[in-house]
Amino acid sequence: MGMTLAEKILARASGKAEVRPGQYVTATVDLAMTHDAMAAVALILNEAGITKVWDPDRVVCLLDHYTPSPTAQMAEARKLVENAVTALNIKNFYGQQAGVCHQVLPEKGWVLPGQLIVGTDSHTTTYGAFGAAGTGIGFSEMAYVLATGKLWFKVPETIRFVMSGTLSPRVMSKDIILYIAGKYSMTVAQYKAVEFLGSVAKEMSIASRMTMSNMSVEIGAKFGFFEPDEKVRRYLSTRTDQPFELVSPDEDAVYEKEYEVDVSNLEPQVAFPFAVDNVKSVSEVGAAKVDQAVLGSCTNGRLEDLRIAAEILTGRKVHTGTRLLVIPASAEVYKGAITEGILHTLVDSGAIICPPGCGPCFGAHMGLLASGESCIASINRNFKGRMGSPEAKVYLGSPATVAASAIQGRIADPREY
Repeated sequence: MGMTLAEKILARASGKAEVRPGQYVTATVDLAMTHDAMAAVALILNEAGITKVWDPDRVVCLLDHYTPSPTAQMAEARKLVENAVTALNIKNFYGQQAGVCHQVLPEKGWVLPGQLIVGTDSHTTTYGAFGAAGTGIGFSEMAYVLATGKLWFKVPETIRFVMSGTLSPRVMSKDIILYIAGKYSMTVAQYKAVEFLGSVAKEMSIASRMTMSNMSVEIGAKFGFFEPDEKVRRYLSTRTDQPFELVSPDEDAVYEKEYEVDVSNLEPQVAFPFAVDNVKSVSEVGAAKVDQAVLGSCTNGRLEDLRIAAEILTGRKVHTGTRLLVIPASAEVYKGAITEGILHTLVDSGAIICPPGCGPCFGAHMGLLASGESCIASINRNFKGRMGSPEAKVYLGSPATVAASAIQGRIADPREY
């Protein structure tokens, strides 16, 4: 019997010929990623008397959540991280300048097909866009990984979403994953691996795949895979000289369930407060005023996201009652947007350009909402209090929907532009 992508990667990482769902394995980690949470991890390591990382070359650390440091407390946490990476001899430290972890690691060539990657962030599932098994873990688990290089896993069942049809103009991969969440719920893939496939998956850009893998955790997934292909090979060919193979699931692999998703008539989707699966098509939204629009995050802060927003905003202005915050996901994206003239267009429209990082996505700083305010954002979560006041509302949409809404001052249909 064949194996799914999750089963193949966990079998290889645990030194077994094969593994099956429900089996517990101890796997060797290929890469460990930690960000601002390294402050908490370092305290655990210090308490345990651990002064060495199992393999410093397999650890990547950067700062993205509280960057630039918004409070004195966060500045102390940053200093703690900087001291820890020095003490632990972690050379792969990108500090505050590089951007959001899930954008930076692929850009720097750290993410390869077939790897097992753990990170102190739930959206480590993003790396499934490259055929890597990426998953988020807690602080104590990361301390254990940094000390030993290993972690136990329960082999998950795998479900598949087969995407067919043709996307309409201004409908994006973000709309597909929101549609899936709305139709099948936030728990459809609870502790399961997900494989996204079909003609639509093959046609998607790497950036669009990253969006869906990123948000696979919002439907409960442990891993969120696209089968790596020549697009992945081309992307990585200019970013790493490390050897890798394009791992694939076996043809006779067994799946728990398969869902058919025809995107041909899909409208732009909007997740209403306060759940990612509280989703409506844009034509069902009605008059939903927004005080703020946010374009960015590890979900949708990539160059193609900023590019489509600039296309919509060219020659137009942000509504006088709405703030538009644009947060490139990385320094590389920021520079690309400068080179293409995207930032010039966005500034002319009335947008506020923020430094690369997580910004207001999880209520850290920059652009927090006051009570009674509403925001449409290209981020991944809209829980109560996620972006400031618990009396504020956050709606989720694609970069195109965010841009159109910024113009109209209410949630708008980007197909009008």
